[in-house]
Amino acid sequence: MMTRKILIVTGDAGESYETLYAYHRFLEAGYEPVIAAPSRRWLHLVMHDFEPGWDTYVERPGYKMQSDITFDEVSTDDYEAILIIGGRAPEYLRNNQRLLEMVREFHAKDKWVLAICHGIQVLISAGLARGNCLTAYEHIRYEIEAGGGRYSTKQAVRDGRIITGQTWQSHPEFYREVFSCFENSQEEAPVMATAASD
Repeated sequence: MMTRKILIVTGDAGESYETLYAYHRFLEAGYEPVIAAPSRRWLHLVMHDFEPGWDTYVERPGYKMQSDITFDEVSTDDYEAILIIGGRAPEYLRNNQRLLEMVREFHAKDKWVLAICHGIQVLISAGLARGNCLTAYEHIRYEIEAGGGRYSTKQAVRDGRIITGQTWQSHPEFYREVFSCFENSQEEAPVMATAASD
């Protein structure tokens, strides 16, 4: 049986805890996580944290992680889902036309589209906010609504095949929803195959 692949998208200034947690969580569950970025190299990740006396998050250098594949090398048919990591990386990644094409391809092929924190900015730029309910870091609410979406204050939200989470503090709710959906999809697949053959 082939290992199921999950495409994890990040770049320089991606949130290091979100990236490492996703990578290890998918490995633990038996998936093959693949890190995609604009180029193949060691990525400079960051830590976003919250401190008293600040009106927004603070940013510090985080762990480094090596990308496995470039956006141009990605074939969406090879993956079950795409996950867009947060941090500051989505600020510039949302202008990468190949990445936006990939996100739209995953959605058009009815594959899972996952995003957390600022990663939702990429979904918005790809046009996936329109008509959907999403959650994200609270200061992205305006962008979601301006993109035609509805903002939820829940830690994690599923709308169709799109699952979004607020921040790394939402990991328990977000990944509980992600793996529940993955499991349900696998249970439904044989039924759908049987129905299609009738």
